[in-house]
Amino acid sequence: MVNLVRNKERWLGALALVLALVLWECYAVLVIKNSFLLPSPLDVASAFIELVQRGILLLDFQVSMIHFAVGLGAALLIGIPIGIAMGWNRKVNAFLDPIIEILRPIPPLAWIPFAIIWFGFTTVSAGFVIFMGAVFPILINTYGGFRSVPRIFVEAGRMLGCTKNRDLIRYIAFPSALPSMVSGIRVATGVAWMCLVAAELFGVSDNGLGKNLWFYYNLHRMDCVVVYMIILGLIGLCIDMAFRYYIDRYFLKWRTGEVA
Repeated sequence: MVNLVRNKERWLGALALVLALVLWECYAVLVIKNSFLLPSPLDVASAFIELVQRGILLLDFQVSMIHFAVGLGAALLIGIPIGIAMGWNRKVNAFLDPIIEILRPIPPLAWIPFAIIWFGFTTVSAGFVIFMGAVFPILINTYGGFRSVPRIFVEAGRMLGCTKNRDLIRYIAFPSALPSMVSGIRVATGVAWMCLVAAELFGVSDNGLGKNLWFYYNLHRMDCVVVYMIILGLIGLCIDMAFRYYIDRYFLKWRTGEVA
């Protein structure tokens, strides 16, 4: 019965997509009648085939994913330890909080001039802009998760033999804070993907999905622009779905009652 309901929901989603494409085609061809203002789905499909045959999309995808991995990886490596330290130790929190609160409101795109000056048109430059957008959601949610660990959990852990801070963090605080950390990483992933496109649009990189989106806009090839927009949306969706599946499957099985 559950599978039947899920199949019906999937068919409804597919029907919505088909209807959206039909309406888009009709509106673009019959009402707008200008492919620069709004290319039709057929125009976009032709542009996609052209870009695939020229091998451009694959190269742009590879470059953008490297930028994304560098920036998000650095945000995870720095944001999680600092968030743990601030959430677990009040003195560390008092020391770092003013700096964090000054830097956090600065838009990630404001760092683009310094990224170009410091690192040039390189992978590190794009990764730095992504890092500045992704690190604070991870840090803040990790901090919040550790600050909200119930004190009774810590006391129970000490009674059961976890007397060292390292053991309390590993076996008590970390599992308790994990849902909050996961939420922060998921938000940071979305922010990182948006920062990736913006960084490449503004010239931080010589190649990439965002870079060539802007390139084809300058050529007035709006059909190619829409191709890149759709690809960016689909890749972002796939990253989010894969992340949620992996986390739910391997880290948060207790939420669904799976323990084996």
